[in-house]
Amino acid sequence: MSDGKGQFEQDFLPPVTHQDPPGREGDLPIEAIHDKLPTSDGGWQEYRAAGKLEGKKALITGGDSGIGRAIAILYAKEGADSFIVYLPEEEEDAQETKKRVEAEGQKCHLFPTDIREFKNCEKAVKAAQEALGQINILVNNAAFQMMQMDITEIPNEQWHKTFDTNIHPYFYFAKLIVPTMKRGDTVINNASINAYVGRDDLLDYTSTKGAIIAFTRGLANQQVSKGIRVNAVCPGPVWTPLIPSTMNEDAQKSFTAPLGRPAQPSEIATSFVFLASADSSMFSGQALHPNGGTVLNV
Repeated sequence: MSDGKGQFEQDFLPPVTHQDPPGREGDLPIEAIHDKLPTSDGGWQEYRAAGKLEGKKALITGGDSGIGRAIAILYAKEGADSFIVYLPEEEEDAQETKKRVEAEGQKCHLFPTDIREFKNCEKAVKAAQEALGQINILVNNAAFQMMQMDITEIPNEQWHKTFDTNIHPYFYFAKLIVPTMKRGDTVINNASINAYVGRDDLLDYTSTKGAIIAFTRGLANQQVSKGIRVNAVCPGPVWTPLIPSTMNEDAQKSFTAPLGRPAQPSEIATSFVFLASADSSMFSGQALHPNGGTVLNV
């Protein structure tokens, strides 16, 4: 991103804060870099739209805050309506997302539920179809993580919760929505750099992100003949409510990328715009890596 001189200062780390999970975007401190505050869409400069998604309808899980919110806002800027699914305790963040999407002239429907249960995903999809009509874009984004330093410290309950949140709903929503999709529609799964670097203090989270990559590739091969594209985005460090609500002080102090700072959510959301648009018409079964400069052999 530019600071007006062609180069952003690479010396920014967000302040260490602490929240109870799942975290709330409204409680994140707003920090400026050289008098430059984050924009309303969650980036360092306002996103410039080009009508790439006019008339499209998107279902976004975890759309209340962080990357999910930024996706909904950028989709709105590009002309798409959204249906966001989120935990009931995140209602305040969801209402803020709705307000920001509507400020862009698009519709944003809200559906609070726990997507770990298939029956809740069924209800969400039925409500989305009634509200939107056709679902053209499925964004599987919702996730849970909690740091543990060793495999012996991970409670079995946490392992199951992480898989129940991070990968099973990806299958549920795809199973429910893909059969209704048409040629040119897309599924975009939010994975992570951690699937490639093997982050040791997030073993269960990292494992689910590896499963997401495999799921993306398999589903892409299954659906490509129908003209339905399936891709993934693998963010590096990005500042969302998940970080202060799940990471300790030492991890937060080192939460950065080679570029010298973590990403803002809209810097990740641009990849979701690209993969949802006709610009990516030759992308299927692929993973984009907006990670701030970490070179991966993928």
